[in-house]
Formats: sequence, C-alpha cells, structure tokens
Amino acid sequence: MSGTHKLAPVLAALALTAAALAGCTAAAPAAVQTSKASAPTVDTERLTVAAPTPQSTESKTCSGMSEVYSDGGGLYWERRGTLRDLGARDFARGEVAVDANGTPVTYTVEPGDVEAVVAERLCAYPTLGSMNHRRDIHPGQVLWLTPDPDIPWVPYYSPDDAPAGFPQIPYQQAIESAGAAVDAGDVDTVRAIWNDTLKGMFTNQGTIDAVQKVVDSGDLDALRQLFS
Repeated sequence: MSGTHKLAPVLAALALTAAALAGCTAAAPAAVQTSKASAPTVDTERLTVAAPTPQSTESKTCSGMSEVYSDGGGLYWERRGTLRDLGARDFARGEVAVDANGTPVTYTVEPGDVEAVVAERLCAYPTLGSMNHRRDIHPGQVLWLTPDPDIPWVPYYSPDDAPAGFPQIPYQQAIESAGAAVDAGDVDTVRAIWNDTLKGMFTNQGTIDAVQKVVDSGDLDALRQLFS
C-alpha cells in the first residue's frame, strides 16, 4: 500500500474529531447567553415587591401642622387642625395620652427629647414649651397640647399689652412658681402669687377679671391652663 493510501484512514479520523470538537464549542455560548438573559427579570421582580407604597409613606407624614391661636384679645386660645401621633423616634420618645378618638391630649417628656422633634411627631404648632409656660421642656414634664377655648390662657414671656421695659424675668419666674404650685395642688400658693405679684403686672382690666375668676374658683384644671 502506498504512503498516500496509508495516511487516508488517519486523516479521516482527524476530520471526524475536529467536527465533533467544533460542535461542542458552538453549543457553549448558547447556554451562557440564555443564563444572562434570564437574570434581570428575577432582580426586577424582587425590587418591585420591596418598594414602599404611597399609602405607607403618607401614614408617616403630617397633612398639615395643627395650630393654636386666638380669635381676639389674645386671652382665649384654641387649636385648629387635628393632632396626630406619628410614632416614637429619636429625640421624641415620650409617652402620648390620647382621647376616645385617638387624638393626642398630653405628652410626657423623656430624657433627650427635643421640642421641635416632639412637635413634628405630634403635628403640633406652635412651640410646646412656651405653650406650657416654660422656656424649654424637661424630662418628666407632662405637656398639655390643646387649650380649652372657654378658659383664659396667659402668655409665658410677657402680657400681650406689656409696655417697653417690662420686667420680663420676674414675670416668668412668677409664672413658673404658680405653675409648680398648680402641679402640687397648692391652690393657696397660686392665689398668693397671682394677687401679690402677677396681678399688678397686667394692665388690661378684662384680662385681670378673667384670670381672677379662675384663681378664685380654685379649679386646678383651669389653673393648669393659666400657669402650668
């Protein structure tokens, strides 16, 4: 047999082997491509399910801040708008007492609380410290949130009609002392502070008469709105 005839079977075997290898390498890219195309579909579905809905976002925000103001004279105040408790958070972790409708009525201050954050939690305006006859809030203080519009309320910093040069610090100290006496249930001390100190700091006779009526009544809830 010639050399050419002897090589023919070998060449045929090599050709078959090359053809088989070519078939294997052609199939591999197709499998990889299929795997890559399916991955984004799974990830997208997972992210869509985890995203917050508009309803859950709305439940954590105030639709508007509830405001306290007076229709006339600055003596009788009321809250307009609904208070809401949006839940404890950093710098506003105190306890909230609510009425039968779930509306916040009082807030007990915790250590580390910040007045502005407490107001934000409760959708409340204005500042809660001055509303409660304090320059600032302090742990253990029970903040009163909604005034009774039928009971007078006196401002913490000075009477509404205070003239220039009004002795603001003695006035504030007297207000705070009267508030402490109210919290202790000491009506006699409240009356003494009003009659001997605070009364002479007011010039509007209508205000004096309204406050005097509450002081004479000895009603602690009404006195709390006045001074505490």
